[in-house]
Amino acid sequence: MKPRKKKTEEQKDSKAMQVELEELRETVENLQKEKDELLDKLQRVSADYANFQKRVPKQIADSVGYQKESVIKSLLPTLDNFEHTVASAHSAEDVDVLVEGIRIIYDQMLDILKSHEVEQINAVGESFDPALHEAMMQKSVPGQEENIVLEEFQKGYKLNGRVIRPSKVIVNKITSEQPQQQEQTTDECEAADEDERTEME
Repeated sequence: MKPRKKKTEEQKDSKAMQVELEELRETVENLQKEKDELLDKLQRVSADYANFQKRVPKQIADSVGYQKESVIKSLLPTLDNFEHTVASAHSAEDVDVLVEGIRIIYDQMLDILKSHEVEQINAVGESFDPALHEAMMQKSVPGQEENIVLEEFQKGYKLNGRVIRPSKVIVNKITSEQPQQQEQTTDECEAADEDERTEME
């Protein structure tokens, strides 16, 4: 009786092992399939990325080239006008004609810059702003507000709202010595007047 029980248990164990082995085989096959699919996807992504890396620099170069061409084409009419103005300067007796021609070219250049989202920075009469202006020197001008831009050495420009060149300016700086200096100057004048009167007497 006992040997039969052993055989039955062994058979059960053997069947259980076969079932487990079959399940493991299926799991291994499924994992192998998943691995192959992932490897295939990875290879495709890698190939796409390699193509992307080759394509992007060319697209950027083409875009930059197109932008350059667009800017140059927009400048050519101004260059033509400048050439006509210079050519007419040899025969023009009236300087006003030449000045007017240069003014037209200047306005045309500003219009071209505006069409490319470039705008001039306002400076003279504005409050000094270090984000927009670069102070080259300071002056003390009575009657003007503190930190007001008095003069402009060089125009500043913004591209799409971002400063590409600040305005170079002279800024008003009020000092506490100004009123005293004026008083001293008045006293000196009065003293000089007294000296003249004494000499005349």
